[in-house]
Amino acid sequence: MWISIGITVIISELLTLWGIYGIGQYGIALFILTPLFIGAGSSILYGYKRGIIPRTARRIAFLTLLIYIACLLLFAIEGLICIAMAAPVGLLLTWIGSILGAGIVNKKRNTAVPVLILLTCTIPAVAFIEEAHQPALVSVTTSIEIHAAPEVVWQNVLEFPQLDEPDEFIFKAGIAYPTHATIVGKGRNAVRYCNFTTGSFVEPITVWDPPHLLKFRVEEQPEPMKELSFWDIDAPHLHDYFISKQGQFKLTKLPNGNTQLEGTTWYYHNISPAFYWQLWSEYIVHTIHRRVLAHIKKSAEHNASPVQS
Repeated sequence: MWISIGITVIISELLTLWGIYGIGQYGIALFILTPLFIGAGSSILYGYKRGIIPRTARRIAFLTLLIYIACLLLFAIEGLICIAMAAPVGLLLTWIGSILGAGIVNKKRNTAVPVLILLTCTIPAVAFIEEAHQPALVSVTTSIEIHAAPEVVWQNVLEFPQLDEPDEFIFKAGIAYPTHATIVGKGRNAVRYCNFTTGSFVEPITVWDPPHLLKFRVEEQPEPMKELSFWDIDAPHLHDYFISKQGQFKLTKLPNGNTQLEGTTWYYHNISPAFYWQLWSEYIVHTIHRRVLAHIKKSAEHNASPVQS
């Protein structure tokens, strides 16, 4: 059993290192095919000569996955945050892989070795194919109603003082969050700096229409998170895998004199499967938006005169 687990872990780790450092891909090869390989490979190697029942295959597969993850942490390849995010997909596909592996060795044993070799070769091949994929630009919009006139809200959009420490778990776990914002200049020549715990977003203004619309592109951005680990991790996915391209604040005066403030971020990420990782990125961006908008609301309402409904 331990030989089967050891061989599977070694092959999986080598393919992972090749994929993220050699090919530069965090995609289907890593998040879909690798856990399938972990489940199927360990089951096939253990049951090749003796057969294997599904319960044993599942136990060996999950033990292999656990050791694989431990090696990622031990050798500073990944941190706890990304592993936790990938865990639901990894657990499901490892389980499916164990079912496939058990079925192969119990019913079509003569195909076990070719299937294992094919799966091993497919992982880097898919990573090379993914390298040519162009990610799609997506947007996330969050809104809030503020009991203040747009002219008052506008001033708090341009720059705002230090925010309170966050209560959200994702920020305490290491996801970067905004602390304050400053602006240098006025009009389309201005540059806004939205400061996060890991650095600053440098945002040259592209549309200056007070008190209605402030739009900007993102010229520089900091790391999206600080990984939880025993080591100082500088994983490739912390650079150029989540890219914010532009953003805007839109202010709309409501009939009651209040202001509807919308914050929008346009971004893309070089991580797939996109449908899964977009769930995480949209949740994180919305949470960041809500933190900023709530702070602007608090500051604007504090500075505003009472609004007559």
